[in-house]
Amino acid sequence: MYLWIKAFHIIFIASWFAGLFYLPRLYVNLAQESDAAATTRLLGMARRLYRFTSILAIPALLLGIWLWLGFDIKGGWLHAKLALVVLAIGYHHACGAILKKFEAGVNRRSHTWFRWFNEVPVVLLALIVILVVVKPF
Repeated sequence: MYLWIKAFHIIFIASWFAGLFYLPRLYVNLAQESDAAATTRLLGMARRLYRFTSILAIPALLLGIWLWLGFDIKGGWLHAKLALVVLAIGYHHACGAILKKFEAGVNRRSHTWFRWFNEVPVVLLALIVILVVVKPF
């Protein structure tokens, strides 16, 4: 059972992070866009992607909790990984707050800021994978 849960956890994590990789890229485009029709189209894409990504995050997190508590996974690496997961959840929520600002027409951030913001989930995922695979402590 452990390997099945682990496999589905990885699938949902990969899917969730795919959305976290692409959503800020839509924000880069929104920050650069001046055409109303294109802005409306990009907002629709961002709204649907955020909703879908939010749905994917739920089983990813629940399966992770099941692995942690159901199979007695321990170690210092796990504490660091869980802290990074909390940051990923916070990043996800920040993406939702940014979407609301774009929808309200009150975004003040530049496309350059969003390009840097777009790198955060890459760093988070890299660190999480290293912790899980290498278990350095």
